[in-house]
Amino acid sequence: MNRRPTLLAALALTAIAALTLSACGGGDEGSSAKDKDSDKIAGADTGSEKSTPPSESAPVTEGRPKIELPPDVTLVFEGEKTGDQAKDAVLADNAERMRAVDAAIAGTDTNGEALAFYNTGKALEAALSWVNQFEEAGATMTGEVRYYDRKVTIEGEKSAVLIFCADESKGFSKDKKTNKVHKTPVTKNSYVLYNTKLDKSAEGVWQTSQIVSSRGAAQCQP
Repeated sequence: MNRRPTLLAALALTAIAALTLSACGGGDEGSSAKDKDSDKIAGADTGSEKSTPPSESAPVTEGRPKIELPPDVTLVFEGEKTGDQAKDAVLADNAERMRAVDAAIAGTDTNGEALAFYNTGKALEAALSWVNQFEEAGATMTGEVRYYDRKVTIEGEKSAVLIFCADESKGFSKDKKTNKVHKTPVTKNSYVLYNTKLDKSAEGVWQTSQIVSSRGAAQCQP
């Protein structure tokens, strides 16, 4: 299996602009990606919208890193099963990708093994940038984030588009030293639209390669 850079090594090579943290982890990571062509990712078709309970990391298979989150961090993924095997694989690896980002922020994946496993290209750069913003601020995350309206388009044997929403109204940043939770009021900006492209690796992993986020998007409002 191809080795990818660890989080610490990649951070040393990535120039980061200091940005104010909002809500909780993952919400604005795509905004730091330099390639604005990723804004042009095509729309996705409609999959199953069945709700599922809070998800733990998928069973670890050979070669896949185990992802653990702190007990005060909960991620909920809706519509995990569409009945289409290829789409379900995309949704599963995307869920692991989102867990990997939060595990890096929370410090349960200090070497960034999972982060580098489920991200590639500009999405990896964006994820590293987002994680580093928390690191520089001395912050971590707490609470619950819900992912919903997850819609996949398969664009070939090795390419897919996934568009989904995130509800961060119950997720917040937390000071690492004092454990003070920086709660923010629920506004339209508590809801984030993600537009992502995924590429299937030689090992069969659907890695996120491009990601654009739009905070306050109309289609994600409750």
